[in-house]
Amino acid sequence: MFPHAVVPFMVGRARSVTALNEVNASEGKEIFLVAQRNAFAGEPTADDLYTVGTIATLVQVVKLPDGKLKVLVDGQRRARMLRLHDAADCLRADVEALPEITSVGPEMDTLMRTARTAFDEYVRLQRNIPPEAALPFSTVDEAGKLADLLVRHLGLRTEVAQELLELEDPAARLTRVVTLLAEGSALLQSERPHRVRASRNPDAKPGDSERDEFKQDLIELEEKIAKKALPAEAAERVQRELRKLKMMNPMSAEAAVIRNYLDHILALPWSEYSEDRVDLNEAIAVLHRDHAGLSKVKTRIIEFLSVLSLVKRMDGPVLCLVGPPGVGKTSLARSIAESMNRQFVRVALGGVRDEAEIRGHRRTYIGALPGKIMHGIRKAGTSNPVFLLDEIDKMNSDFRGDPSAALLEVLDPEQNKAFNDHYLDLEYDLSKVLFICTANSLQQIPAPLQDRLEIVRLAGYSETEKIAIARRHLVPKQVKAHGLSPEQVVFSNDALSRIAREYTREAGVRAMERDLAAVCRKVARRVVAKGPETRVRVNGPTVEKMLGPPRFRRNQVSERDEIGFVNGLAWTQNGGVMVPVEALALPGSGKLTMTGSLGSVFRESCEAAIAWLRSRADRLGLEKDFWQRLDVHVHVPELWGVDGPSAGITLSTAIVSAVCRIPVRHDVAMTGEITLRGAVKPIGGLKEKLIAARAAGITRALVPIDNAKDLQDIPKSLKAAVDLQLVSTMDEVLTLALAVDRREDIFRGEHQELPS
Repeated sequence: MFPHAVVPFMVGRARSVTALNEVNASEGKEIFLVAQRNAFAGEPTADDLYTVGTIATLVQVVKLPDGKLKVLVDGQRRARMLRLHDAADCLRADVEALPEITSVGPEMDTLMRTARTAFDEYVRLQRNIPPEAALPFSTVDEAGKLADLLVRHLGLRTEVAQELLELEDPAARLTRVVTLLAEGSALLQSERPHRVRASRNPDAKPGDSERDEFKQDLIELEEKIAKKALPAEAAERVQRELRKLKMMNPMSAEAAVIRNYLDHILALPWSEYSEDRVDLNEAIAVLHRDHAGLSKVKTRIIEFLSVLSLVKRMDGPVLCLVGPPGVGKTSLARSIAESMNRQFVRVALGGVRDEAEIRGHRRTYIGALPGKIMHGIRKAGTSNPVFLLDEIDKMNSDFRGDPSAALLEVLDPEQNKAFNDHYLDLEYDLSKVLFICTANSLQQIPAPLQDRLEIVRLAGYSETEKIAIARRHLVPKQVKAHGLSPEQVVFSNDALSRIAREYTREAGVRAMERDLAAVCRKVARRVVAKGPETRVRVNGPTVEKMLGPPRFRRNQVSERDEIGFVNGLAWTQNGGVMVPVEALALPGSGKLTMTGSLGSVFRESCEAAIAWLRSRADRLGLEKDFWQRLDVHVHVPELWGVDGPSAGITLSTAIVSAVCRIPVRHDVAMTGEITLRGAVKPIGGLKEKLIAARAAGITRALVPIDNAKDLQDIPKSLKAAVDLQLVSTMDEVLTLALAVDRREDIFRGEHQELPS
């Protein structure tokens, strides 16, 4: 190591690593670098080291996976070691800086020009040094500094380099460098171009150690290739790249690119598969152990395993679990992998914008890597893992491509048998992979991608299911995470019920788990203060003391029947919600005003409701021109960004109530779309909406008759708590929703049949 030079090198000795770590943590980051007399001495003593070395500044330290350090240092000044302290952790020394001698004058200028000319000739003959290497030396104006910089390119033996380092006179040092340059040029001139210089004089040529290491790497690489079972195309490509690598300079950038490429190919599990477990009873036990409810999803997995046990080899289906956050989509995929005895790998796609994240980068780009798919396969170590593509509805597209379009090939059973990653440029069989996707909503997933998915919906949990999940999974998890024992904290059913009902309002159980963690923290504080024998029973009143006043009322419904006020039910990405809708009729000229965070679909439903009302004016006992003398204002104060075709009957009921001055039952909620003929159309997310109705204290819900097929998925406890009324026309809705004693109190006009 010479002053004025920035040099990288590797460090592997434990004592050297300790020294570098200590220096890296210091303020000045200075370290004394000195060469060994005997390079093979593992634990050098004072006799094994030269006394003159270089004080350098530590620029960068990078820790490698094998424990070694890659170090970059900047040489500062010469120094002599006065005393060596052989400490247990590392070598320490007392050193003194050697004086810097400056020589100027015409002789020195001539000597520096001679040195630059000699180096230019040396570069011309030495193929391993680029011509640009001589450019920085044209601005150096000190003879000693020029000599120290030129030494790096000479590839000198340690003894010769140490001799130059110990020469304090810059003129003598530069004169010696000029002599060495002339000798090197003469030797290069005498050699024939095809001879390898390393075999002629190994002690005097730079890069010998790199070449030896490169040869050893090639031998190890050939052994790996011989042991790896590769497809014909991949084997041919590997051999071709290996032949190219053998002909390259080991220091070239392209050699590193090819080596990385071969490493990626050899790391993939081309023909390695895990053996599937086809014990249905054990698989059912795993699914029931980890998840409460979700019977439809569990049934689908058991069906897949049943078919797999019969056909032995089955192309992987593509399941897409769609549901609100916190309902267990990711954990369910992990349980599926465990039940099948397959490796599990998860790739998060939320926020991915670049198509290359899926397909990989082409090798022509700097820093190219395989895509997330092949990276996941490499991580799994088998070619048939359970592969979770998380949050596929959160992907975006920009000028770098559309990642959802790149997934088409991955998820199509007819195409993924020969998936081509841009980096590998080889076909890889993904047909045995069990792909599972998750999403909060289908609206953000492009139709071509949806066509390749088998949609499995996960509705939100009812209160009973939340309590069961908390009792079985969440409470034990949080008790253990907070250092408590099951005897130190016990949750009553009333406590879990109050947390689920009054402190959370969600489809899943994520917020409930946070509240349980908050309770456990407060219990842990009591245990620390009073001792490990402390026992805490968490009941309803205790929950309020620990978490504060309830965040949500038990019943959000109005306490009395009101004109123009209707409880609507809607679905969001976070589950079902109850949306109150208000309507007010005022003297005016037929103007319709809609306020609130209304989407385009919601506004269209409101206009359809007005059109239906005007068509039924006679039947409702209204004058034909009533609309010309009224203004109607519709307001949705708590919409929360809901927009979908399920608010038609809610809007119609609110407007009829406001115009006819008939109150709406306060304990009734409804969902359904309306046509211009007054027919009620089916909706989605029925279970989530009924859960929201139950949480708000609703006792009767009006749902479209075409949703009768969905009632089998509604838990019995939920159907027992909410009276479900199936309706097919708007007339039936008004009869059940408006607070009247007789049907005739609503339909006061002449009876008219709906047009067919």
